[in-house]
Amino acid sequence: MKHEKETIRKMVTYLNDEEKDGGFWLPNIQRPFVWSEEQIERLFDSIMREYPISTLLIWRTQSKIKCRKFIDHYKPNLRLSDFNVPENSKTKLLVLDGQQRLQCMFIGLKGSYDRKELFFNVISGDLAQPEDIRYQFKFLNADNAKFPWIKFKDIVFNHNRFNTIAQSIINLYDNLSNEDKSRVFDNVALAINQFSSSDFLIYQELDSVDNRQAYQEDDVVEIFIRANSGGTQLGKSDLLFSLLTSSWDDADEELEDLIDELNRSGYSFTRDFILKTCITLLDKGAQYDINKFRDGVTKEEIVKNWDNIANAIKDVKDFLLGKTFLRTDKAVPSYLALIPIIYFRYKYPKNWSNIEQLDTYVLRTLLTGAFSGNPDKLIDKLTRKIKEIEEFDVKQLLGVIRVDGRNLQITESNILTQHYSSKYIHLYFNLWYQNFDYHPSYEASLPQIDHIFSQSLLRKIRTINPTTGRKDILKYLQFDRDQIANCMLLTARENGAGGKRDIPPEQ
Repeated sequence: MKHEKETIRKMVTYLNDEEKDGGFWLPNIQRPFVWSEEQIERLFDSIMREYPISTLLIWRTQSKIKCRKFIDHYKPNLRLSDFNVPENSKTKLLVLDGQQRLQCMFIGLKGSYDRKELFFNVISGDLAQPEDIRYQFKFLNADNAKFPWIKFKDIVFNHNRFNTIAQSIINLYDNLSNEDKSRVFDNVALAINQFSSSDFLIYQELDSVDNRQAYQEDDVVEIFIRANSGGTQLGKSDLLFSLLTSSWDDADEELEDLIDELNRSGYSFTRDFILKTCITLLDKGAQYDINKFRDGVTKEEIVKNWDNIANAIKDVKDFLLGKTFLRTDKAVPSYLALIPIIYFRYKYPKNWSNIEQLDTYVLRTLLTGAFSGNPDKLIDKLTRKIKEIEEFDVKQLLGVIRVDGRNLQITESNILTQHYSSKYIHLYFNLWYQNFDYHPSYEASLPQIDHIFSQSLLRKIRTINPTTGRKDILKYLQFDRDQIANCMLLTARENGAGGKRDIPPEQ
């Protein structure tokens, strides 16, 4: 295994570029990009502070592996399949570990995040605690950026000496203090060193081109799993998916198409949910276990039964949308409660239309949080009961949940303890506002919860302080202001600029 070093500036130019030993690409076993703007900004701060960012792991191969490009202009809801590249037998470098970091650098230095580019505050750099930001980075629209915010890629890809770059920045602005000028010089010098001069990035290279016997494809999948299983950015479902895609060419596209179709109605089904549902439907148990995907059977069964699995999930989603009032992701605190229903639909499709009180099961389990915590064993108990009685008997299944020690009582207290930011408040409002439009064309117009008596109005109301006799104690504390009785559902327009504002209800 070779160890290589490279500057960040050169590395980002190698991504998606065949000129550098075939180019750096992402194998399709990699999960989607998940970092937020703030995480990217913190990464750039870490690099400027000369913090190590761990070694990357690269696979040099000529195998016909499904892979995709790095994303330059990122925006939410991108389809990964749009970035797929044709399979080929050319030499290429595939990133097994370090995707998120490299993708961040590529977006920051070569692209944009939701149409905003990365800017650097060239006079930032005050000493800060390790967990605080020292060097300020921000994704901004270029038209709105003003000094001291400078587009960072213009610094990194400027091939002049650092003092020339710094002076050119200073010349653009009048009345800079000597301290600010000095900070600009220091920061530009540091940026050039960290991103353009220093071999900051270190990567280990698994070479299957010059040493074909050392790393076979199965070896690489195993290495990928071991390299990623210790991190927090990759979940077990992603590791299982990596095993699934190694033997199912269309796995990523099929899964992505299913998730897109399910979520078109305003839900947020995930890969994690789909994979857990798959192994449950195949009677493998709901708990994730890598051995299930290595048994030589599970992967083949998923591929063989994929259409039936997908249809069962879609049927239950249609029930949720059409027969309940849970028409938005915000009103579904746990999708796991749906797995036993999908199990019944998958195993007994002819009896699917005969279920009675299914909406009662859904609402009661969601309102009481019956599937909170770790419900894998509960899911297994429910599917075993369904298999035993061959029907979806709501009364018996709720009995299984109670025997498992989970409370199904909906009381006045359940309702009145809900509050403005409660996990379940949208669920209640979906029941109360049954004719509300939860599916506007524009995502930014989704319904919103806000206060009936505004916070600013209630904060003005004071009561007598018994110690001083002055009227200086808040009458309505945060809990009082946020209680469910002081909340209502509004359209985005009603709650936006020129909408509700702070007008009292009587007006």
